[in-house]
Amino acid sequence: MFRRLFLLLACATSLAAVDPAALAAALALFNERGQSAEAQKAFEALAATDPKDADVNFFLGQLANRRSDPEKAVNYFEAAVAAAPTEGRHHHGLGDAYGRNAQKAGLLSKFGLAKKCVAAYERAVALEPANLDFRLSLFEFYRQAPGIAGGGVDKATAQAAAIKDLDADRGRLAFATLYVGQKRYAEALAQFDEVLQVSPDDYAALYQVGRLAALTGEYLDRGLTALRRCLELPVPPPHAFGHAAAHWRIGAILEAKQDLPGARAAYETAVKLDPKFTAAADALKKLN
Repeated sequence: MFRRLFLLLACATSLAAVDPAALAAALALFNERGQSAEAQKAFEALAATDPKDADVNFFLGQLANRRSDPEKAVNYFEAAVAAAPTEGRHHHGLGDAYGRNAQKAGLLSKFGLAKKCVAAYERAVALEPANLDFRLSLFEFYRQAPGIAGGGVDKATAQAAAIKDLDADRGRLAFATLYVGQKRYAEALAQFDEVLQVSPDDYAALYQVGRLAALTGEYLDRGLTALRRCLELPVPPPHAFGHAAAHWRIGAILEAKQDLPGARAAYETAVKLDPKFTAAADALKKLN
């Protein structure tokens, strides 16, 4: 009996609380560009100390999403949610992971994962209604997903209005994105211009001008200039399309302008920056 009690106590004490200094050091690596592998090792070491720690699981989930491993990300974020269910960021991260899993899943699994994704986003927004990033993710889901999976234009419009109440510029971008989906291109461009008049280097607005040009074949020179400016700016803001996507859109515009060598170079750069960027890789194959 005493031996068994001793073993139980030994197991309990072996899972000590995570050292705040070690957590801060791991977080510094997480936030430093190009240090993801080092951050992974640091957080795995912390997980060995306390595998149920909410912060540790959250950042391991973020790192899994960063390296395009959504299945592991789901496991980490589910552990974070279980440990701290009232933290909106845990639900939001879980929604991201479900969404990325849905993109890779077969048709039968896709809708189930999509419903889990939107439920996680909705929970994050319910916990933190003023969090702009959470609402933007929910907006994008509603905008892109079919009604059977929980999406819809009416829901997206309501989120765009809520976003505009929080941040006028981001709200304009949200409404402009809706206009693009409805092929109201001039109205969309007007919304982007309102943002850029106030903030000429707003990355999201610049990218969306380029995206509009790439999708429609209109405003090609304007879109090319906007995307090239994106590449001159620092690291894109969270949840914005990154530099690989900007190169991909540049490739599409150059292809529309019949500059095939330029388009090929842009697609190759996109794939080099993100080897798992399927859309850019497919565009490059078609061009070759």
